[in-house]
Amino acid sequence: MPRTLLSNYPASNNRFDEMIDAAGTVRPDWRAFVERLATATPEEMRRRADILRRRIQENGVAYNVYSDPQGADRPWELDPLPLILGADEWRGIAAAVSQRARLLNALLADIYGEQRLLREGRLPPALIYGHSGFLWPCHGIVPPGGVHLHLYAADLARSPDGTWWVVADRTQAPSGAGYALANRQIVSRVFPEAFRDLKVQSLGTFFRALQDSLAHWAPCGDETPLIVLLTPGPANETYFEHAWLARHLGLPLVEGQDLTVRGETVYLRTLSGLRRVHAILRRQDDDYCDPLELRGDSALGLPGLVQAVRAGRVLVANAIGSGLIESGALSGFLPGACRALLGETLQMPAVASWWCGEPAALEFTCSYLERLVIKGAFPAQRIEPVFGADLDAAGRAAMIERLRAQPQQWTAQELVEFSQAPAWAGAAGLRLQPRGVGLRVYAAATPNGYVVMPGGLTRVAGSNTRVVSMQRGGLSKDCWVLGGSTNAALSLAKGDIGVGDLVRSGRNLSSRAVENLYWFGRYAERCDDSARLLRTVLSRLIEAGADTQPALVSAADLCHQLGLLPAGGGTLKAAELQNALLAAIYEEQQSRALAGDIRRLLRSGAQVRERFSGDHWHALNRLQADLSGSGGAHIDASEALAFLDRVLLASSALAGFAMDSMTRDDGRRFLIIGRRIERLMFLANALACFLRLESARSEGSIEWLLEVGDSIITYRARYMNIPELLPALDLIVLDDSNPHAVCFQLKSLIRYLQPLAGELGEPGVDALRRDLDGLLALDLAPFAADSPPGLVGAARLALAARLDTVASSAYWLSEQLAMRYFTHVGDVGRQTLAA
Repeated sequence: MPRTLLSNYPASNNRFDEMIDAAGTVRPDWRAFVERLATATPEEMRRRADILRRRIQENGVAYNVYSDPQGADRPWELDPLPLILGADEWRGIAAAVSQRARLLNALLADIYGEQRLLREGRLPPALIYGHSGFLWPCHGIVPPGGVHLHLYAADLARSPDGTWWVVADRTQAPSGAGYALANRQIVSRVFPEAFRDLKVQSLGTFFRALQDSLAHWAPCGDETPLIVLLTPGPANETYFEHAWLARHLGLPLVEGQDLTVRGETVYLRTLSGLRRVHAILRRQDDDYCDPLELRGDSALGLPGLVQAVRAGRVLVANAIGSGLIESGALSGFLPGACRALLGETLQMPAVASWWCGEPAALEFTCSYLERLVIKGAFPAQRIEPVFGADLDAAGRAAMIERLRAQPQQWTAQELVEFSQAPAWAGAAGLRLQPRGVGLRVYAAATPNGYVVMPGGLTRVAGSNTRVVSMQRGGLSKDCWVLGGSTNAALSLAKGDIGVGDLVRSGRNLSSRAVENLYWFGRYAERCDDSARLLRTVLSRLIEAGADTQPALVSAADLCHQLGLLPAGGGTLKAAELQNALLAAIYEEQQSRALAGDIRRLLRSGAQVRERFSGDHWHALNRLQADLSGSGGAHIDASEALAFLDRVLLASSALAGFAMDSMTRDDGRRFLIIGRRIERLMFLANALACFLRLESARSEGSIEWLLEVGDSIITYRARYMNIPELLPALDLIVLDDSNPHAVCFQLKSLIRYLQPLAGELGEPGVDALRRDLDGLLALDLAPFAADSPPGLVGAARLALAARLDTVASSAYWLSEQLAMRYFTHVGDVGRQTLAA
């Protein structure tokens, strides 16, 4: 037995240890994993920890802790060591959780239906009718199949004697299943051999059951069901999970503004019109779902949704109003409800609870306050738990006074000592440390009963071992349930697809999603253009040293003309110019700063991250990590150049993924259109300014212009000569084989806009065609090196004016696309248009 590994692992006398028994012996289910762990060197464990951190960063696994300085960028905290449960023990847990899900589903059906338990006195009316979670508009609604709870979660904890207890029920919009899936994909790669050899049970079957059950109960008739995942939006603390689940379940991720109710039917707004929605997997609270009948100030919900549910035209999972039974005050009444509704004995007890609205419970709570935890009776109260043992005499007296003043508002619970499990000590070397753990287990409704996820989300206590909460600095673990027959892949694909089920277009893309993809393309190209121009100036500034070279002056002047640098441009001193360049790169408050455009790119990407492949995510997350780790008071020019190189590398990767990895649907089409419009506007404006700048007639200016246009390598390969104006203009204006030429952008836009003209209406490309014809008819002879200076000057101004027209056409096209396709989307969705 690996004594060296366990020698510094402290035993606990008052808590159950998941890994070792009271004699200090490793439990049988843990033995194989601990033996593997004991043979690992500190270097190997650090390498595994690095793999875990890198996978979290690459996948963008995040959790928004409110008031945390990192905000939405806060990485998900995951311990590499799993919680391990044996197959026999798991069968008992799964059976108890399945029974509890059936009970709570039956309880919801009774409360919102015939209310037999209330009539028989098995539930206090004040506990139900006094609960803000009881939604009168939902009374009498019978959901399809009678299923109120499609996804249920139970928070479990183990008592010191090893018994599992239910600490809390999650019935409204249970979170964490997506994080459990992400944990599994990461940890299984940190310990691939152990995961394979221990035959850990797969999670794929659970998600497949959830997916299939929603389709089964969706009121779709002969139609193919359209199921969407409704999210409050990227500001929500668990938005990563919403996008992750939508991507893995194959569901469109929508916000309330993406949907509309017409004639008691829910529709998804798409570019090609309205598509009926048959089922909604919601991730927002009950009262926010419908501002018409529930909460009038909700900007997240869908007016008319409750009436659509009432009419049986849409399935909402979980049923609106299901948050009622998350109240801990109900726990004490569940054993009786189980006997009355199911005719069964409750298999897994809840933590002993007393609702103070009952006189006897109130007196018991006041008498034994030091042994109890006092909580709000209703989740909407947002009351922090009060531990009676922490109160002095004055505090206890004050608490008792509050309890007696409003007894219906309070619940008392027995204090639970969470079991402990080993966590990796990180930088402390090859060492384990005990941490309090709780297990959130999930159950999905199916026509054959509830299916329980084998494992779940293990939550690890932070510094306060009595509270397990991700909002309070906790960690998470993967949970390995042993005894799987095979380690099936996490495939969620459905089988038995017939010819009639084949789909070859992205018909389920909301207009908001397409709009964000369009602006994602715009911002990606804008970042590329700005980074390339700033790199050109900064590299020449480094080469010039204290001197002011003509090429540097002209390049800085162009930056000024395009709004990237303040007035002065090339006349700034070297130190002033460097500071201005660094500000143009890093200072987000500047209107055209690169960092600001990167933030806008990331925000647009966050809105549609479920549409991106894993490679897309990795590139975006690396870019975000680079931005978060860059800047600062001590940044220098060389570090800024390295940052610009990484930005351009990420931009190239994103462009490559869009070209090769995205399905050829409206989303990709608008993303490419966005990139082409942005590149056309940049090239046309930059070239027009260049042609007008007196400083751009100096030696070396044409070379940096070709660099900015990413065409210098092509030029050198073709001409093997010092860059001259005539061939340079031919390459970056007229050559339609050059992806960075003006005519290439015009031709590409015309081609990508053609399908829209037939399917979605003519967006207006006549101006582009006129611009293209005008450029192709252009005579470049006056730009020859031996032309008279006056003729060259006049040709410069004429071409600059023509390029101004091209830029105006691109801007006008952008406005027309927005008016034609995006104006019916809500104000929140149009915020990106103002940037």
